[in-house]
Amino acid sequence: MHVTMIKKELADGSPCRKCIQAEDVLKRRGLWEQIDEVVYAKEADPSSHGMKLAAEHRVELAPFFIVKEGEREVVYTSVIELMRERLASPMSAPPPPVVVNGAHGAATNGHALNGAPATNGTNATNGAATAAVTDDEVVALNQRFAKAEPMAVIDWMLERYGEAAAIAFSGAEDVALIDMAAKTGRPFSVFTLDTGRLHPETYRFLDKVRAHYGIRIVTQFPAHAPVESLVRQKGLFSFYQDGHGECCGIRKVEPLHRALGEYRAWLSGQRRDQSPTRTQVERFELDRAHRGAAGGAMLKANPLAHTTLTDVWNYLRDERVPTNELHDRGYISIGCEPCTRAARPGEHERASRWWWEESTQRECGLHTGK
Repeated sequence: MHVTMIKKELADGSPCRKCIQAEDVLKRRGLWEQIDEVVYAKEADPSSHGMKLAAEHRVELAPFFIVKEGEREVVYTSVIELMRERLASPMSAPPPPVVVNGAHGAATNGHALNGAPATNGTNATNGAATAAVTDDEVVALNQRFAKAEPMAVIDWMLERYGEAAAIAFSGAEDVALIDMAAKTGRPFSVFTLDTGRLHPETYRFLDKVRAHYGIRIVTQFPAHAPVESLVRQKGLFSFYQDGHGECCGIRKVEPLHRALGEYRAWLSGQRRDQSPTRTQVERFELDRAHRGAAGGAMLKANPLAHTTLTDVWNYLRDERVPTNELHDRGYISIGCEPCTRAARPGEHERASRWWWEESTQRECGLHTGK
């Protein structure tokens, strides 16, 4: 097998930032030695070898990889897919953490979401992961990461907690967190809440993400007795009459309490621009509403807090991240099928969730502790 990496050189002679990121990922996972050849597609020279390969294989984005086995060639435009399908497992030990402006994690040049991947490792946690988090530490973290990119926040959380840190994946655009976590090269956990009322498209998307990243997604279900009691007493759509709080409490809030009991820290996709109830969300919070594996309050990170919906979608498109097919049908915020509709022209993303209720009440309780 022969693996060729095609990197782009910009017209001004500078390197392509995404090409640098891909190389960093490979090096930090101990896989760089398996790249046999590097070819440059020079933007200023259409006759360069890399530009000719791009034209031959009809590839418009860099970097890309050509894997040749005998007479057969396969083109990969995702370094994650290349690693999963073609390259052997990493053998190297993690290098020291990168420090940027006082923060461990990714460099902060370029697009608002595209920090370069930081250090790689296979250890689950370090010693700090077992220490209780204090309010002072949370204040210090928010100051330290005040201008950091999401990747830097994620990398710091995974460096400290490893698999004891879990990403809460809703099956929507917060897949960006999983993509960034995968690119750090560090171990992490992912869980999702299956309320029993999700769209078929969301279930298919969960399986697509599992396969794409080669990860395990732990599915947490609601306790059957409260669900049966609610349905027997009020039917399947009582939330249209008396509000969504009771149903969400049974199908989402209580299962989240149980899910978080397995971890020491967690990460969510909350953003300040998502709704009037989230305008004060910080990158780091001390979550006293849930009891983690250590038996007390948990550190919660919101890496996307200071990004916008546009930032997130620019990242998803630029990095070719898999997305829920409902987004192509006008859905922005995606939850349970009976409580989610496609957004109308000019409508805020959360307006399509529990649309029959007042805008400041459109929270399910996952992030309010209620």
